[in-house]
This record gives sequence, structure tokens and C-alpha cells, in this order.
Amino acid sequence: MAKAYTPGLKVTNRITHRVKRVLPISGEVLVKVGDEVASSDVVAETFMPGDVYPLNMANLLSMPPSDVPECMLIQEGEEVQVGQIIARTKGIFGMFRTEYKSKVAGTVESISGVTGQVILRGSQQPVRVLAYMTGRIVEVLPREGCLIEADVSYVQGIFGIGGETHGPIRLACASHEQDLTPDVITPEMKDAVVIGGARVTDEAIKKAVEVGAAALVTGGIDDQDLRDFLGYDLGVAITGSEKVGLSLIITEGFGDIAMAESTFSLLKSREGDHASVNGATQIRAGVMRPEVIIPLTGEELEREKEPVHTAGALDLGRSVRIIRDPYFGLIGEVSALPHEQQILGSGSKARVLEVKFNSGETVTIPRANVELIEE
Repeated sequence: MAKAYTPGLKVTNRITHRVKRVLPISGEVLVKVGDEVASSDVVAETFMPGDVYPLNMANLLSMPPSDVPECMLIQEGEEVQVGQIIARTKGIFGMFRTEYKSKVAGTVESISGVTGQVILRGSQQPVRVLAYMTGRIVEVLPREGCLIEADVSYVQGIFGIGGETHGPIRLACASHEQDLTPDVITPEMKDAVVIGGARVTDEAIKKAVEVGAAALVTGGIDDQDLRDFLGYDLGVAITGSEKVGLSLIITEGFGDIAMAESTFSLLKSREGDHASVNGATQIRAGVMRPEVIIPLTGEELEREKEPVHTAGALDLGRSVRIIRDPYFGLIGEVSALPHEQQILGSGSKARVLEVKFNSGETVTIPRANVELIEE
């Protein structure tokens, strides 16, 4: 039997998840296959070349370029400290000498008697890649990085800002319909992944930054609140590099929208557990969703069952979110999948499905107007 497929967000109590951790340039991998790692463990490291600082020593010491090499007090390959005298003229009868003190630390890369230039290379910058997710190393990429695998509870969001972080889950709202306001943010939420309910306000985000929360996860946000918090319009298709003090994940969308009850229940059931969070979002080619990853313990692995549905498949009973008016943001279950195309109000034909809401109401809408909540 043919199946229909549609894009969707993953919200599941259990899934086997892999993350790839790689260095920007070749370096050293510090783990091996089979190692168990925590989210804060360093799995690979390297050193980025320092910045280049060209010095026109001929001009600085007011001398011909050909005289520069013999006036240098250090040679190529030697290290230099800030304030160290690296060049000195002979002066007149040993007097009236001119000196140059280095303004940066680094290594002398070259000294030219043709151009009179001295090239200093700044100190190397260490780059360390963290595991990000607690799990087991299943593959090592020589001099690049590794793959980490774990059985986890997994929640994808619609939109996010800020990069990778981690911390214990703390509930701020009593229900999925409660707004995330400043009064529910407390000092005890320092370094925590704070779970809200519905719309988060600009003041609440700022309060979370003040108390040192690692991340906020909630249902909706108004674009004006996001603009007020960032201080500018976010007009790019890729996020994650913002330095705003925390990561923010919106699970449902923009506006006064409550978090899906199933998503809230999942996160509530894992309160106190350690979670990894990444707010990076990419909405064009190579779509990337913000995510919350919560590794399962041995006891939880026995309790939580593997998902039974095929990823992306529209089946009866699947949870879907409607993404077009007039039912935008509502969540229900697929109650019927008519095979034949139907004529819409606009006069066009399209494949449709029936969605049943918790209220008991059933509506017929185009399949293109829904997205799966993959459980």
C-alpha cells in the first residue's frame, strides 16, 4: 500500500540519535570507539594559526630595507613577548639608538632585507570540540572528529537562537498554556534548561540571562519581543552564532501559541535530567532545526518503547500541527486519508486529510497544510 509523507518535527520519548563532532582543521582526536563521553568532555582538539602582523621595520626605524636584518635582535622562528625589544639601530658612536618594542606576542615568521618587512605570527589559538551529547563513541574520523550515539528523548523546535549548551531541566510553567513571564524565572535556574509553556516575553528572556540560565524552551514568541531582546531584526536564514547569554528554542512558532501538550508532558517528565540544547536554525537548503536532547538512563531505556511509525509517514492516528489559517497552530490526529483529490474552496484540486481535534471537531484540509509531530 502506498504511503503519504510530509515534513515534520520530531518529538519523541525515545530515538537512537547520532551527532557528528568535527574540527575546523586537522588535529588530534582524543577518544576511541567504545568510549563513554559526557556532554562537556573534549573529544578533539587542534590549534588555529595565529593572526599575521606585518611590521614595516624600515619605516619604523627610519633606515634602508637592506639594513633591517642586521638590526634585528631576534631571528626567524624565535618567540617574541609583548614589550620585548626586537630591533635596535646602531646609532651614532653607540648613542642616539632607536628601538622597537613588540606590541604583540608571537613568533617571527620572516625578516626581509629587500622590503624591510618583518612578519610576526600571533600565538596559536586552541580549538577544542566538546562531545555536546552524552553517549558512546561509535566511529572515529582520524584527525577530524568522531560520531557519538545514544538513545535519547528528542524534541525539535521551529526556531531558535544561540548555540550549543547543556544543563539540568527546570520547569518554569505549570502548564503548556501558561506564558513564560519574568516572575517565574528564579535564581535557582542558573545553568539550567528552563521549560516554559506558551509565549515568552522580552522581559522574561532578559531575566533568564540575568540569573544565568543556559537555555529557554517554550511554545511561542512575538517577533517584536525577539527584536527588542536582540536589538535588531533577525533577517538571516541561519542562526546559532548569536552571543546573547543563552540559547532560546521556540517549539511552535511566532505569536501567542502554547507549547504542544505532548511536548510539554515529555519535557516535564524529564525534569531534573541533564539535557543538551542547540538553538541553531537553518531554513533553506540543508534544513537544521533547533533541538533538545535528553539521554536515557538504563531504567528509562527499559520503560520507553521504540517509535512504531515510519518517519515522515502520514498514518491514521498520527499527531499533526496545522500550519495554515484558519486553523493555524492547532494540533490534532489524522482521522482519515481520502485517496481521491477534492475540490477546495479556491476551486483547485488537492489531496486532503481529516484532522480530529481534542474538542471532537473534525476538519478537512489540504495535506500541504500540516506538518507531522513525529512521536
